[in-house]
Amino acid sequence: MTSASEALAAAALGALAGTVGLNGAYEGVPVKASLPYAAIELGPESDWGWKGGEGREVRLAVTIRDAGERPGRLRRLMAAAEVALLGLDGAVEGWRIVNVVTSRTRTAQKRAGEWTGMIEVRVRMEREN
Repeated sequence: MTSASEALAAAALGALAGTVGLNGAYEGVPVKASLPYAAIELGPESDWGWKGGEGREVRLAVTIRDAGERPGRLRRLMAAAEVALLGLDGAVEGWRIVNVVTSRTRTAQKRAGEWTGMIEVRVRMEREN
């Protein structure tokens, strides 16, 4: 049986794979990847169940790395990735996504010409019977 985190990771990677402009989407930071790319990281997972069923609340962070003099392309990629994540719904490998909410976003310059953007979402899921 697939865990909520595993099902969510697979769904998020699939959703991000369709983001125009990204050279790839990976679970964790890739050893070799060309910019811009997205890396997902699963955060805390907690119980969201009720008397009659099992539910999980999972935090998911997507980090997008890019290079350029200005962060314009990074911001456009972040907006597209956020739309893809918020569009996650329905059944995913034994779970049903109930809702997806953006918790926070952030853009930062690591060094001159290196940009990082982060999108964090909260996903509530219930196990399908």
